[in-house]
Amino acid sequence: MKHFFTTTIKIVLVAALLISVALAIVGNLIGKTPADVLVQTVLTPLRSGASALTMQAENFYNYIFRYEALEAENAALREQIAKMEEAAREADAVARENDRLRDLLAMDPASEGYDLVDAYIISWDPADWVSSFTINRGTNAGLDVGMCAITANKEVVGLVTEVGPNYAVVRTVLDSSLQIAASVASSGYSGMVSGGYSAGWDGKLLMQYLPTSSVLRNNDQVVTSGSTVYPRNLIIGYIVDAGMETAGAAKYAVLEPAADIKSLEQVFIVTEFTTE
Repeated sequence: MKHFFTTTIKIVLVAALLISVALAIVGNLIGKTPADVLVQTVLTPLRSGASALTMQAENFYNYIFRYEALEAENAALREQIAKMEEAAREADAVARENDRLRDLLAMDPASEGYDLVDAYIISWDPADWVSSFTINRGTNAGLDVGMCAITANKEVVGLVTEVGPNYAVVRTVLDSSLQIAASVASSGYSGMVSGGYSAGWDGKLLMQYLPTSSVLRNNDQVVTSGSTVYPRNLIIGYIVDAGMETAGAAKYAVLEPAADIKSLEQVFIVTEFTTE
């Protein structure tokens, strides 16, 4: 063990001597002392490492800065897109409103003999989406229970069944509890129209109590016969099928509603009308 330490010490001393000589030679060549060379030798790799770390830090900072700039740019683009989409929706709404107003002007309610109050649908009955809805007009606008609702094309929508100061509930023609005296426009055959859901005709209307001798054709128009509730000749629907009642005492007809109930946004309430 003693011999081992002696050899190790010798090796260390020789290495130190060689390093000293090398530093002296390098110092003479570059004009620096051995100590300067030693310090330079030790610090060079440290400086290289620090330089690399600095570059990485700068790159990371640039990445973060660029990322934040892209995030801000994306946020601005998303805001612009949202505004454009909103403008497009408003333009579509204005276009639909113009179409309805043109239809209303073409109808000329004054010449038809009745007064109208326009209203917008604000909610639908969650229990039965097409059975009834609420509008933004009420007694303050002259509405009352028992007034009928139509489209700008004189298509029957339903009947006001509940009214408040600034709202009213309209039950649509698709509800089977609503019955309307009607007639086939081309032939004059009379019957009663109600929602066809209970009879297995979901989304359709059912015209019952037609004469057994009546001749019914597809696309025949069915209109209101006129009553204290519905003005005469409002369009209810169009015949798409027909058959004989189970007892054989009368015929029935299945109608496609004239009003597209599911896509309604605006309706008109008939507040006054004259009967012929």
